[in-house]
Amino acid sequence: MTMTDDRQERIRNRAHQIWQEEGQPAGHHERHWHQAAADIDREDAGKKPAKKASAAGKAKAAPKAEKAAAKADKPKTSKPKKAAK
Repeated sequence: MTMTDDRQERIRNRAHQIWQEEGQPAGHHERHWHQAAADIDREDAGKKPAKKASAAGKAKAAPKAEKAAAKADKPKTSKPKKAAK
């Protein structure tokens, strides 16, 4: 197996993993392939792979929800108003 074949196989396996983690959605194969290729490239460069793919599709919504939940948990305090002169 050549280096290119090995890379393609690793990408194929990672793309399949991403697809499974996202609940096996139809019609996202190109996005899964590109995400997998990016993950493999990062691994080969010695960097950590991206966060789990299951979060990739929800990455923008999740932080907002977490921030809103955290904000809701904080007690509401207000700064004292300055007296009018």
